[in-house]
Amino acid sequence: MDFKSSDRIPGPRTEDRLPHTAEAAVKIVIVGGFGVGKTTMVGSVSEIRPLTTEETMTQAGIGVDDDFGSASKTATTVAMDFGRISITDELVLYLFGTPGQERFWFLWNGLFEGALGAVVLVDTRRLEVSFDVMGRLEERGVPFVVAVNSFPDAPRYPLSELRTALDLPEEIPIMECDVRRRASSRDVLMTLMRFLHSLSLTGALT
Repeated sequence: MDFKSSDRIPGPRTEDRLPHTAEAAVKIVIVGGFGVGKTTMVGSVSEIRPLTTEETMTQAGIGVDDDFGSASKTATTVAMDFGRISITDELVLYLFGTPGQERFWFLWNGLFEGALGAVVLVDTRRLEVSFDVMGRLEERGVPFVVAVNSFPDAPRYPLSELRTALDLPEEIPIMECDVRRRASSRDVLMTLMRFLHSLSLTGALT
């Protein structure tokens, strides 16, 4: 079969191509409950156009899905978000945002495969959601850091109090962030990389 030049599948945009200097790639997952900012974080920090699988929320989800914030939120991730960021010329992070609705959590196991670490996004208005999220990571043996997303109408607490409320061990980093800001999201990822490096030095990271 002959194909015309117009039939060819276009390749990646020039700005989306992996830097030729890249020597190592690391898979990172961004997890959390519904509406905590996972899609926003991937979109704000990714150096390529992020891949999203958001679908419009419908009446079918009433009584099934977490409806927190549904008055302003009209779409939800049903599979994953994907982005990429170069930490250095040699090190590239592939970012996978997980779906927040509990009925899609069965997809998490596949997304956790091969992940070196994770960011747990937390909303102080719904801390209870974070326990299941962190529990799943612990079961899979995926190291993580906790990032408290600063929503304008969310209550603010000292990080020491949040650590206690989340029953978070002292060695696990916890920080505040604003996932709408690229610099803030990048700082979270850098904190995760430093944490993973410290684990590798102690032999805790295999």
